[in-house]
Amino acid sequence: FHSLINPNQRIPVYITALTGISNAMVASAPTFEEVAPEIFSLLKDAVFVAHNVNFDYSFVKHQLKQSGFDLNVKKLCTVRLGRKVFPGLPSYSLGNFCRHMGIEIENRHRAGGDAQATAILFSKMLAEESAHLHINAMLKKTSAEQWLPTHLDKSVIDALPAKPGVYYFHNSKGKVIYVGKAINIRKRVSSHFTHNDGAKKRQHFLRFVANITCTICASELHALVLESAEIRKLWPKYNYSQKQPAQKFGLYSFEDGKGYIRLAIDKKKKNLPAHYHFNLLHEGLVLLMKMAEQFELDKKLCYIDKSPLSEQDLAFLDPPAHYNGKVNQALKELEVQLPTFALVDDGLTENEK
Repeated sequence: FHSLINPNQRIPVYITALTGISNAMVASAPTFEEVAPEIFSLLKDAVFVAHNVNFDYSFVKHQLKQSGFDLNVKKLCTVRLGRKVFPGLPSYSLGNFCRHMGIEIENRHRAGGDAQATAILFSKMLAEESAHLHINAMLKKTSAEQWLPTHLDKSVIDALPAKPGVYYFHNSKGKVIYVGKAINIRKRVSSHFTHNDGAKKRQHFLRFVANITCTICASELHALVLESAEIRKLWPKYNYSQKQPAQKFGLYSFEDGKGYIRLAIDKKKKNLPAHYHFNLLHEGLVLLMKMAEQFELDKKLCYIDKSPLSEQDLAFLDPPAHYNGKVNQALKELEVQLPTFALVDDGLTENEK
């Protein structure tokens, strides 16, 4: 079976460049809902075999569910099986694996061509004496081979502690691509891989996981704080929710040549501490306006009015000592309004806090 599918939307240019499938080619093709009954009939009593099986299975299962069919079958990954039957190869990607086995892939990056090449590759594995033992083990319901990412070994999961902490997903080059927190690290990490979520971002993210490390924490709160700090420090590619814009502006003070303390909103300075930080310039200006009105600060000395100080302006100003007292009072009031608190929790050891 093979068929083009009308996705009911425009095909991106890069997909056309990769596969050769154009909008014109799918204009008269059936939708997935129209072929779903036949696809489900072909798969419902079979073992789902694919190269990087969880990636393909999750999308097929999701689309079938959208069409009213619930697919629950055993899965077999030819990448993981290939590593067991033909160990030691430099690469197990479909193209490189087939090249090593002397298999020519026709219509590369098209479903039909890639599926046919995978079938031939699988038949070569079946011809090996050890293949059937590996397949029987991999098809057991309790086998991690059913849900683990292509590049991740089960021993990595087994080595994780059942304790609170922060875990790090690394790609094949060792780079951290995701940071998460957990009350039970091993259980939470396993849950990432045991759900067949068809979301494109999730599946692309999981297929790159090659190693997992962790840091044990004293409590869930400790893990929550550490996770947030690590995301901002490492900026992992697949962490989205906590990647908030960096605060770009700050409220600064300095003493001018005439002895007056000036307040100003400026871009965040790396080595100069600010009294307060803002994401937007407007936020800072609104706060500064309120401070100036409440404590009767001069708008020119706060750069709210950016025209230069004249001799007449200076004549009407309070003496520096009196004016600076009002500025310091305004800054102290700002500190009082800012949320400041300390949390004390149990540590990793009995005597640690």
